[in-house]
Amino acid sequence: MLKMFSRPLLASAAAFGLLALSTAAQASSITVYSALEEDEIAEYLAAARKSLPDIQIDVLRLSTGDLGARLIAEAGNPRADVIWGLAVTNILDPSIKQMLEEVEIPGVETLPEPYRAEDGSWFAATGYLGAFCVNTAVLEAKNLPKPTSWEDLTDPVYKGEIVMPNPASSGTGYLQIAAILQGMGEEKGWDLLERLDQNIAQYPPSGSRPCTMARSGEYAIGASLSFVAMKSIEAGFPVEMVIPADLAGYELEASGLVKGSKNREAALRFLEWTVSPEAAEVYSKYKDMITIPGVPRSEMADKAGLPENLTEVLYPMDFAKSAVERPEILAKWRSTINR
Repeated sequence: MLKMFSRPLLASAAAFGLLALSTAAQASSITVYSALEEDEIAEYLAAARKSLPDIQIDVLRLSTGDLGARLIAEAGNPRADVIWGLAVTNILDPSIKQMLEEVEIPGVETLPEPYRAEDGSWFAATGYLGAFCVNTAVLEAKNLPKPTSWEDLTDPVYKGEIVMPNPASSGTGYLQIAAILQGMGEEKGWDLLERLDQNIAQYPPSGSRPCTMARSGEYAIGASLSFVAMKSIEAGFPVEMVIPADLAGYELEASGLVKGSKNREAALRFLEWTVSPEAAEVYSKYKDMITIPGVPRSEMADKAGLPENLTEVLYPMDFAKSAVERPEILAKWRSTINR
């Protein structure tokens, strides 16, 4: 059973910033590429320092799309030792997966099978799921019904009241349309997306941005992430979290060792830390999906009404299919919907 947690709202930060963890006496250093948010990276590294005081960890943080493109560009000459928290849909891109070493990392064997590769090339200690952030005050003021599904959002009554992430730049945006297309099939899925587009006010590049726009009252509904909705509720905004009843997509944040790492031993120690109880404790402040066994459920999840067993509501995503079809799906989205 998956456990559910929440994390603070994403802090604004430079998209291409480097975060560094160093000590006075350094025996080794590693370069880590990550798509995790900068605020959570900073706290994770602060915790890692206590367990790995002899390793300097330099993290290059990029958005999901940008990091995937960078890895592919560097495939012939990798510069990273570790990939940390990149969408598994991107990890499974053959150009990226072939960069990862098949290796046994202590602790990974405790993760349920769907959250680790059979060949040892990647594992996912955390993940995230899509949800609607619904501003109940705006609904009331405009006499709008509360949506419960993607199909509901195609009702013309919501025209101009919905924001949704751009799937070309946002992993959240891509998981949302991938779930729709996998669950409904190509023809019906694209039909829904085109009808939905008639009601979309804009497609911001961030997965969390639609929720922050909705909670502030700019729009009634933001197709976003559950943890942002839960944090908004905790902060007192007039927000209700709605997990779409028809197709609730999710994504895993995968990690792995880059082949040919010149700092292999230190990189493996860091990866082992990322599935440790110490890491899980910090993840619980930021994540609504943690695959490491034994982490308790948060009060925030209870307050927001997040289901205790996510497997009962999540669409069973085919991540390999999402990876293979991603270029074609995004190309079609750009040609038919992009604006």
